[in-house]
Amino acid sequence: MKFICLGYFDETQWDRLSEAEQGELMADCFAYDDELRRGGHFIGGEALQSVRNAATLRYQNGQVVVTDGPFAETKEQIGGILMLEARDLNHAIQLMSRHPGVRNGPFEIRPADEEINAQVNQSQTLQTNLH
Repeated sequence: MKFICLGYFDETQWDRLSEAEQGELMADCFAYDDELRRGGHFIGGEALQSVRNAATLRYQNGQVVVTDGPFAETKEQIGGILMLEARDLNHAIQLMSRHPGVRNGPFEIRPADEEINAQVNQSQTLQTNLH
């Protein structure tokens, strides 16, 4: 099964780390990602830029409203996503509980919605064939 792991991140906590500590944590994360790759579990991932560079779109009163930054009022924001292949949720939890990124913030782990993703892929294939 495919799981999406949302890594939450407190930028103020990160900023308090020295450059050496930041580098060490990132090296640990990269090393564990490599371990996940070797085990056939790492599908992909993306780090996100600062929430200072974000915008949130909401549909309100018949129009789209744009707000600077993330919509949630919390110190922890999504810092990145990791796509993981695991047998089930318990296996995904087991794999991600060893990820060094957990030291800097929580991970939310959700199964990918294979039914909707199949519809998206089918729609993309149809659009490609039409052009």
